Amino acid sequence: MYTAALKQLETKIDTINEEFKTLHKYNPIEHVSSRIKSKQSISNKLKKKGLEPTHENIVKTINDIAGIRIICSFIPDIFKIADMIENMQGITILKKKDYVTNPKPNGYSSYHLIVSVPVSLSIGTIDVKVEIQIRTMAMDFWASLEHKINYKYEKQIPKSVKKELRDCAKMTQKLDKRMSHLGRNLMEQEEQTVKEITTEYTTVYTTAATALLSENASL
Repeated sequence: MYTAALKQLETKIDTINEEFKTLHKYNPIEHVSSRIKSKQSISNKLKKKGLEPTHENIVKTINDIAGIRIICSFIPDIFKIADMIENMQGITILKKKDYVTNPKPNGYSSYHLIVSVPVSLSIGTIDVKVEIQIRTMAMDFWASLEHKINYKYEKQIPKSVKKELRDCAKMTQKLDKRMSHLGRNLMEQEEQTVKEITTEYTTVYTTAATALLSENASL
């Protein structure tokens, strides 16, 4: 059921990605990846919570078994993509965590959405939770290295290394802000293009719909 939920979300995000590639001058999506948590990782997470590895406990308490990560170019792109996902038909937003505006104490920065996706099975339709992470390339680079360091030290990172990571996170945030400033003109041009295309689509469809109604009325 988690694989099915991922496929549905991937299709929706791929559609947006293809639209930007085909119709717009600028695409806010750099790349997209997905994964299903391993059995060992799920088991370890339940042990930390002091829970038995039952299907009920897995479904109720773990939100990130299925996960999608969207990497963007600039900081404003993150919120643009988040808005698009929130407006997707059939997707229910369960939780939002904005670690972009308010990074974690260790320096981690990303935008998290926990969404519910309806999946049709032989027994009926069930709602499946998926975690979506949206971040810039710089944020992803820092998070990837931090994860490897955590693994190396078995989550017992020395204070000196923690300080270095926080310092690197601050530098990453400054870089993101400067790059977003440089990319502002590009994004403003894209917003204007979107408005023009939307207006054109609305005019074409309205004209077509009016003509069809007139034709049916004459019949």
